[in-house]
Order: sequence, then structure tokens, then C-alpha cells
Amino acid sequence: MSELTVRAAKLDAVDELAVKRAEFVLDAASGHAADAAGVYLDGNSLGALPAVVPGRVEDVVRRQWGELRIQSWEESGWWAAPERIGDRIAPLVGAAPGQVVVGDSTSVNVFKALVGAVRMAGDGRDEVLVDATTFPTDGYIAESAARMTGRTLRPVAPAEVPGALGDRTAAVLLNHVDYRTGRLHDLPALTAAVHEAGALTVWDLCHSAGALPVGLDEHGVDLAVGCTYKYLNGGPGAPAYLYVRRELQDRFDSPLPGWNSHAEPFGMRSGYEPASGAPRGRVGTPDILSMLALEAALEVWEGVPVEAVRAKSLALTDFFLECVAEYVPEGRVECLTPVAHAERGSQIALRCDDAGEVMKRLIERGVVGDYRAPDVLRFGFTPLYVGFADVERAARVLARTLG
Repeated sequence: MSELTVRAAKLDAVDELAVKRAEFVLDAASGHAADAAGVYLDGNSLGALPAVVPGRVEDVVRRQWGELRIQSWEESGWWAAPERIGDRIAPLVGAAPGQVVVGDSTSVNVFKALVGAVRMAGDGRDEVLVDATTFPTDGYIAESAARMTGRTLRPVAPAEVPGALGDRTAAVLLNHVDYRTGRLHDLPALTAAVHEAGALTVWDLCHSAGALPVGLDEHGVDLAVGCTYKYLNGGPGAPAYLYVRRELQDRFDSPLPGWNSHAEPFGMRSGYEPASGAPRGRVGTPDILSMLALEAALEVWEGVPVEAVRAKSLALTDFFLECVAEYVPEGRVECLTPVAHAERGSQIALRCDDAGEVMKRLIERGVVGDYRAPDVLRFGFTPLYVGFADVERAARVLARTLG
């Protein structure tokens, strides 16, 4: 037994979050121990299933829909679900209640947030900055939003944003964590720089919410969006969320006004009058089945400080890098993720010439990560259910696969 194997067992024995693992469905393919059949390190793409979800969904389908039917909009709280679940997500992103609404996809919410930000910035500002390394859809949405609002889109690397800002800047769309490399961008400093230039920020939190503190209220973020099926474990295609800072809510002019965001949704009036507060971010009828599955999934966060999650995330990724350095032949992989804690999210990206084939073989051997073209192996570390023995085993299997 190697020294790293022994150390992994000791770290797991004192892990205060280890008890949360039992709240997830993790069969042998996902890894229960160092000698189990596998390890699941793809929570940065799709989180594991919280054990409470199947029973809750069955109740929603059989009783709430099957028996109560339309009465469930009131009796089962369906109508208020977008704001109620938004308030459950709010502490995980550092927001007070009443500023987060759940619904639609991340893409739709990026569109709502960015167009809304441009409209609030005013006519005198005709340029939108977007993270040049962003997830493709964010770039597509930004280009469409700029074209629709008559603005010019300017792709800029996050580090270059402060120097690119000016009195023409209307809004800036940035990713908190880079989806390829796992690099954590400086949300407080970049938000402050954007505000100093008189512009508004829109942050994409898909790869940070549920893995590290965000501090939306603390740092004065204007608008933010995020998905719920990664570190929040909401399930495939789970609805996304939209954050609008309280001070901006009365000015937020959504480009997608729907009957659900009307001040009197059942008034059925031809003229649109936006609701106040978070409901202004709603559009159409909520997707109740996936939304209530998400609500059940969020119960695993009860009593869990985000700071403890961050501490374990950094410990897991540190340990993984140490194990990779010990086990993997020198020069076979290159780490793309920053070593500095202040610049690291909750994933490790390794460059490897034959990454696609390597990941295929890793999955066959029970270590589930993912691959991004052309040469990136991604491993996501979800602190609520990934342990140190998982990490050590994953590095050993990676070494054998590469060797």
C-alpha cells in the first residue's frame, strides 16, 4: 500500500463532509472506496443523483399531478416554485432572498440578463464586452444580443477587461470559472472595474455555484445566471436561474416578457406590466417536474457551509495534482489549471495528446471524467460526494492508462 493510499484514508477519516456522501446514489460505477469499481469525477458536467429525488418525483407525478391535478398549482405550491427554489439557491451564491428566480435554460437567462443590462446602461453606451474564452453558447447569445440592441460586440480575455473598458461599454459578460481549464476569474476585482467604468456586469456561474463562494451581494454583481445540473446536482436539463440585484429590479426590462412575469398574470390583459421583484425574470409556465426534482436535490445542502465545500475542493484538487505528479510518467500530461488557490475552480484540466482515446479507456476502467477537444482531460471534484480515496485511485488508473 502506497503512502498516498494511506494518506487518502486518513484524510477521508477526518473529512467533515464525508457524511453527505450517503445522501447520493453512488453505485460501484461511481466509486464508494479506493478499491471500488470506479470513481465519478464528472460532476462539473452532471452531478450525481441525490437519494431523495426519486421518491419526491414520484410524489409529484402520482399525487400532485395524478390526484390533485390542477389544484397543485396552489395546494402543492407549484406557482411559487421559481421564487421559492431561487431563495434556496441564493445562499449558495451569496445572495439575500428575493433576487433569484429559477426557470428556463442558462442560454435563455444569459439572453435575458445581457439584453436587460444593455437596456439599463442606456443609449449612450454602444459596446458589449464578452469573455473571449467563453462557453460557445454564451458567445452566440452575446453576438445575437448585441446585434438586436444595435451594439458592437468585442471579445476580450478576462485579464484584459480592465484595459478594454471605457465610456462606450454598456455591459460585460464573463464566466466565473473557465469551463475548459478550471481557471477561477477574479469576480470582485473585475466587477469593481466594470462599475468604475459605469457599465454593468453579467456573470455566468455554471462552473462555480455549489463549488465555491460567489458573493453576489457582497461584491455588487448586477446580474448573474447559472445552471443547476452540475455542482447543484439538479439533474439532466434541470432549470437554470437568474439573479438580478435588488437595486436594479425595478429597472430590469426583460427582452422576454411573458404572462408569468406580468404584474397580474391571470388578468389576461393585452398590455404588459412587469411584476416587481424576482418574478420579473419569469417568462412562461414553469417546468414543474424538473423544477421540483431540483428542489428536492437542494436538500443535500442543508447545514453545509459553502466555505467548507471550498476548503475540501481545494484539498481534493491539491491531492489529485500530487498523486498525478507521483504516479503519471513525467511529460505525459500538462496541467492547464492554475496551481494558485485564488485562480482555481473545482476541476483539474490536463492536456494530453490523445485525450479522447485516453478518456474513453479511463471510463472503461471506471474513472469517469470528460474530454474537450482537441486535447483536454477534465476531472470535476464535487466535495459533497467525492473522497480522497477516489482521488488517489483516479490518479493511479490514469497512470496505468497512460503507461
